[in-house]
Amino acid sequence: MNLNDLLAGFASSGAETCFHNRHLNPQIYAGLDGKNWNLQAYEARGGYQALRKVLGVGTETALTQDQVIATVKESGLRGRGGAGFPTGLKWSFMPRQFPGAKHLVCNSDEGEPGTCKDRDILMFNPHIVIEGMAIAAYAMGISLGYNYIHGEIFQVYERFEAALEEARSAGYLGDQILGSNFNFQLHAAHGFGAYICGEETALLESLEGKKGQPRFKPPFPASFGLYGRPTTINNTETFAAVPWIIRNGGQAYLECGKPNNGGTKIYSVSGDVNLPGNYEVPMGTSFAKLLELAGGVRTGRKLKAVIPGGSSSPVLPASVMMDCTMDYDSIAKAGSMLGSGAVIVLDDSRCMVKSLQRLSYFYMHESCGQCTPCREGTGWLSRMVDRIESGHGRKEDMDLLNSVADNIQGRTICALGDAAAMPVRAMIKHFRPEFEYHVEHKTCMVSAYV
Repeated sequence: MNLNDLLAGFASSGAETCFHNRHLNPQIYAGLDGKNWNLQAYEARGGYQALRKVLGVGTETALTQDQVIATVKESGLRGRGGAGFPTGLKWSFMPRQFPGAKHLVCNSDEGEPGTCKDRDILMFNPHIVIEGMAIAAYAMGISLGYNYIHGEIFQVYERFEAALEEARSAGYLGDQILGSNFNFQLHAAHGFGAYICGEETALLESLEGKKGQPRFKPPFPASFGLYGRPTTINNTETFAAVPWIIRNGGQAYLECGKPNNGGTKIYSVSGDVNLPGNYEVPMGTSFAKLLELAGGVRTGRKLKAVIPGGSSSPVLPASVMMDCTMDYDSIAKAGSMLGSGAVIVLDDSRCMVKSLQRLSYFYMHESCGQCTPCREGTGWLSRMVDRIESGHGRKEDMDLLNSVADNIQGRTICALGDAAAMPVRAMIKHFRPEFEYHVEHKTCMVSAYV
């Protein structure tokens, strides 16, 4: 048996993550079964009708660039990669009359622990991303785009390349798309497996063939991006939402969610739940409902805490999280971030010191080392938490951890320093007795686990 045959036995069909029929009014996952990813099946589901509408194919007039951007603004679509910045507003920053090349980049470098939504979109519905990028390129007057795909997901990269070939052959990409005067070339780029390359400017550096390290801002990518040209960067899920908006209107998309949080969102629910996976639900759905869709907390256990937006977002106790709705504003008001939508559920068997030990170790190793506070501080955080977990902690360690986190947060070029510091501060804030117990008794409050 060769290696490929061996690995084939572990290949995901999507049934484990998204084909479970427990979504609520899905838009991106609608009509998918894991096999109908190709162009013919996508067109049968209404695919590329939005692009035809924008270009005026089969209609009297094409939409103007301003009309497309206004529709996206009206929709309330916010960036699905983590920051939650209004997409239409971001598109309006692009200097459309700028002479020369402009670039469009899709950030598919999905490396946040707990997040697995983008790879499923690219694997099972790649044409929706291609169509969304083509519409975005039209709105901003861009003729060249790249999709930067995470380095470890080889099959996903190959699937997207196959979809690109289909789109080119059908006239949805290339010169004079669908007989119009709109030209757009789109290419896939394979990443290098570094978490830091998910930061937009580090991604641009990597695309240029350089070491993936964040750039100072300003200048921002909209004025000085890929190869020094104006560049707009959006997340995979953000582009995937665009065709539905153009087909159905911005107001309809807004009404699917709640004010300032339009449409649906895919949440990657993992941890101590009975049915982990990706769940597409309208923005503003209660966390209690999302937890119910995921089969509830592990049988026989109680909810202890939730990390609502991937490993970089502050943890929230169960009592706080159960009152939240799944949207940017509600989670921010509770003291955390929606982030990428990676919901990590922790039950009462989890030691929070042990959980923080694993998170801190990750950020220590993924720091690019460019900024001294992050390079040195993440190491200090990891070693101190490890010291507490191994039974050698001191009473002053909690205050020292907070002090180091304070000296990291807000003092780095990119947000990785913040991502390392915020979980530490939140864990100590909400679960300080567990840390104090560790120091005093040299062991966990809960039963030991691996």
